[in-house]
Amino acid sequence: MKASHTIRPVFDDPNLVSAAGLVPALRLAESAGLYDLLEERLSVPSANATVKAASVVGGMLAGADSIDDLDVLRHGGMERVFTGVRAPSTLGTFLRSFTHGHVQQLDAVGAGLLAGLAGRVPGVLAGADIEQGLAFLDVDDTIREVHGYRKQGAGYGYTRVRGLNIQIAALSTPLAGPVIARARLRKGNTGSARGAGRMVAQAVTTARAAGVRGRILCRADSAYYGWAFVGAALRANAWFSVTARMTKTVTRAIAGLAEDAWQTIKYPHAVWEEAEQRWISDAEVAEVGFVAFTGRRQHQHVPCRLVVRRVKRIQPLASDGSEQGELFAAYRHHAFITNSSFTTVEADQLHRDHAIVEQVIAELKDGPLAHLPSGKYAANAAWVSLAVIGFNIARAAAVAAGLAKARWATLRRQIIQVPARIAATGRRLVLHLPTHWPWAHAWGALHARATSPPQPVTP
Repeated sequence: MKASHTIRPVFDDPNLVSAAGLVPALRLAESAGLYDLLEERLSVPSANATVKAASVVGGMLAGADSIDDLDVLRHGGMERVFTGVRAPSTLGTFLRSFTHGHVQQLDAVGAGLLAGLAGRVPGVLAGADIEQGLAFLDVDDTIREVHGYRKQGAGYGYTRVRGLNIQIAALSTPLAGPVIARARLRKGNTGSARGAGRMVAQAVTTARAAGVRGRILCRADSAYYGWAFVGAALRANAWFSVTARMTKTVTRAIAGLAEDAWQTIKYPHAVWEEAEQRWISDAEVAEVGFVAFTGRRQHQHVPCRLVVRRVKRIQPLASDGSEQGELFAAYRHHAFITNSSFTTVEADQLHRDHAIVEQVIAELKDGPLAHLPSGKYAANAAWVSLAVIGFNIARAAAVAAGLAKARWATLRRQIIQVPARIAATGRRLVLHLPTHWPWAHAWGALHARATSPPQPVTP
């Protein structure tokens, strides 16, 4: 490929748009109830709050990761295609008018929209709408580094960088990619597990409202190993799968496992042995009955299963001479507690899939959460809530377009950021999209879904 030397660039066409995919994406959001929910629930003291909130979401879908970037909506013929486009300065003032209560209203809007999107695009939560189905609720948090001393709430957390903490509950199924059930912004020095019980309770409620009828498995890493997370899962009648901290009781239980209790599992570099019909690898799993949180009150003791995966160390540690020391010197042990009914191998495999929440965090940081754009804490919290709304719209749009495995950046590149020329015929606008666009069929599938009448609800 080589650029022509005869090109003379001129920015003078008022009928071009660079993000034509926003048309079906926002039409899908509208059909799922976004504008009605904003109008009904958002009471922030700002004129045309619904239009402004939708403008922020639209900018995020188009790739904006700061308030200034929201100006991407004001170019060419965008104001002919969309009504209510606002300037970045107006949207910044709008975000700064939020309080904590208004952010919670946005969270409620996001929960209602997820239910609407699941109804419009059933594949968003494929397989979880039957009583025998299964859904995963993965909770984790991340530090979004910030700069400048005027960022309210910024502090040094577990990463030892100055930032703000974002807690996320991602909802997925074995057949569908993750959406976000709940998310919240917290101060930078907040402990990971703080508020975990409330997060789980709200996320399970959101999942049920979105049509999840099957069993929910709540998964988390060792930062959430505690009664707050597990107790919330039990109260919600959900299963839990939480990485255990290597306390004395846990290590004692691991050391008590008999050698014949371990079974080999498929793991990186594993080899299938046909003659013996088993995997040959350095990873094995075993389980033992366990009672967690015995240091708490009697009614908060949790009988469960302790599932342990052990992997041979490449270079064994120096032993202390004891039998238990030999065990932990030769192997690395990863234990988690669960109350699920899966087999030992299945439980271990499903627990390792908890890392899907890291994919969600990476997508957000590659998009609107590349920055937390305001110095005001509530404005940044509103930005996070609107980013969640944008993420779920993008995920539903990807499923509707037949790109269920696509990440947000891929959706932007293939569907959203498609250039088009506007033409008028009678009272209609026509979008002339590029010929031979590789993903034209996917774009058309999304547009067809977004503009089709709602499907009848089956009892």
